[in-house]
Amino acid sequence: MVYEALLYEKREGLGTVTLNRPAKLNTLNGQMVEDLLACFRSIQGDQEVRVVILTGAGEKAFTAGVDIAELAGLSALSGKDFARRGHEALCSIESLGKPVLAAVNGYALGGGCEMAMACTLRLASENARFALPEVKLGLIPGYGGTQRLPRFIGRGRALELILSGEQITAQQACEIGLVNHVVPPAELIPAAENLARKIMANAPLALKYALEAVQHGLEMTLPEGLFLESNLFGLCCSTADMKEGTRAFLEKRPPKFVGE
Repeated sequence: MVYEALLYEKREGLGTVTLNRPAKLNTLNGQMVEDLLACFRSIQGDQEVRVVILTGAGEKAFTAGVDIAELAGLSALSGKDFARRGHEALCSIESLGKPVLAAVNGYALGGGCEMAMACTLRLASENARFALPEVKLGLIPGYGGTQRLPRFIGRGRALELILSGEQITAQQACEIGLVNHVVPPAELIPAAENLARKIMANAPLALKYALEAVQHGLEMTLPEGLFLESNLFGLCCSTADMKEGTRAFLEKRPPKFVGE
């Protein structure tokens, strides 16, 4: 499928989604939000895709956030709808059921930072910058930043970033747990692809259930989360991949997972 505001490529089980408005620093407009929804819904139903890399076109920005021209005309009602549509798009990334690796090249500001947080893991180039600067525009983060950032880095650090609106470097983001790895710009996509291949070597259903256990378990009490984990562990035990994985280990050979 061809999209207006992003590019999509599928190769050997790896999907790559590229935000494609480089002249505008890949800012998020209504078209890009709709394209993201359509693209990730398509990926969710494509069993050939095992892992996804999400990145931005060009060298300057992952995405510099929501297009300010679109923000300027919002009212109370249209602003709420605008935020809810953004939530829907980012939740389609977060709840994909497959790992999504954000390869953050350059600016990840506002909605860009929020989009990176919706991904499973984050790799950043050394020139990446992160911020939630909405308060400088008389707004609050509206694409999930007030909810996801405290869950990532704790309430105190999250509030400092949200209330100051200041940018932090990739290294600072890594130190506070917002980013998993920082690499030179030229190594960003190869590093993401290398990590994707490591993940893809594992059982697809086990990856899906591990994601579900963590994502839903974080919203539960510990006893509820443990109950969820035991149920998902039991489901894994009923899969052909579990039988293959344990058999391959005992036979000292690489497993051949089929996602069943």
